[in-house]
Amino acid sequence: MEISKLAIALIIFGLAYLYFAISPRNKWIGLWGGVVLLLLFRIIKISGLIYLVNWNIIGIFVGTLIIAELFIESGIPAVISEIVASKSANIGIAIILLSIISGIISSFCENVTTLLILAPVAFHLAKRLNTSPVPFIISISLSSNLQGTATLIGDPPSMILASYTKMTFNNFFFIQNKMSIFFAVEIGALASIVVMYLMFRRLKKPVSNIEKEKVKTYSPLIFFILLILYLVFISRNHIYFQRFAGLGAVIIGAISMIFQHQDSPLVIKRFDWETLLSLIAIFTIVGALTEVGAATFIAEKIGGFTRENIFWTFSILIWSSVVASAFIDNIPFVTAMIPIGMSLAASHNIPPYLYTFGIVIGATVGGNITPIGAASNLVSFGLLRKKGYKVSFRDFVKIGLPFTIFAVLASYIFLWYVWK
Repeated sequence: MEISKLAIALIIFGLAYLYFAISPRNKWIGLWGGVVLLLLFRIIKISGLIYLVNWNIIGIFVGTLIIAELFIESGIPAVISEIVASKSANIGIAIILLSIISGIISSFCENVTTLLILAPVAFHLAKRLNTSPVPFIISISLSSNLQGTATLIGDPPSMILASYTKMTFNNFFFIQNKMSIFFAVEIGALASIVVMYLMFRRLKKPVSNIEKEKVKTYSPLIFFILLILYLVFISRNHIYFQRFAGLGAVIIGAISMIFQHQDSPLVIKRFDWETLLSLIAIFTIVGALTEVGAATFIAEKIGGFTRENIFWTFSILIWSSVVASAFIDNIPFVTAMIPIGMSLAASHNIPPYLYTFGIVIGATVGGNITPIGAASNLVSFGLLRKKGYKVSFRDFVKIGLPFTIFAVLASYIFLWYVWK
């Protein structure tokens, strides 16, 4: 490992991250500035723009965004928003209800996909209630990141966990006659609902009856369901998911445009190119950090520091994962940390699940602290910006930080008493 390259890469990441945090607009320019610096300092080669990017996730994003735009034009979000409104006493309850729906969908579907499915509903509901969509969109994103860890097919870190520990789909519910990671996540989700209630309890504006609208076409809903079923099915095989999920999403999106061809020009015009460019740059920068050993370096330091005491090892692993994943993509971090957790568990003569479950939950929920910590958070920023809503770094942290702390704390206590 070359410490000099590691230091340079970390500085470049810090500068790009700082620009993203403080820039009011064109945040993608700072990220691509970081990519250019990585090229100039020869941290990566031009080919890195290809192999460092998770094109599978990019494909899922593109395909789902196409269907989401058609979904908006179909009138279906209006119907769903009417249902949510009819079940909500006020705006705060409406936000919580959409967050719960987000969590349920995200347990079986990739987080960005979940966000893009529900974003049109949130925007429509906020517009009809004459209120800001910001808390709706951010809460949906946070809940999707949390619940994505509940099942094997919910999120890539869950698949990475299963590949290392040889867990099956059912093992996410029960393993070795004990409650598994699913229940730890749900305990955290319950805590997050309480936090959201406390944060949004002042939004007591009544949800009045919304004028009913007619659905123009159900074809986007059919393609949404088809896309979800496809992702659920292909997630059963980790290799197939990594190779073909994004490609299939793009194909389904393209076919949906053919079926609803009258709205296709509008979809192309409104396509969120800035968020797409930001995602590609993020993958490149994070991939460069992984290549120079940043994630491994951090993991080894943690492992050396906590080698003796099981409680402190568990505590350091889960909370350091929370902090690190607020700034580092959770996929490479989880990939680097799980082997360290398993090695430490073996040296302590305990099953690997206490440490590995803690790492995965800490890393996935920790991404909720900042807008750059998870891909769905970045996409939520892009969606809000595209609609003309300016959300500062501080605005996001004010919601994301308490959500993360209490969700992880609840899971942390549960895991310790079940798996210690």
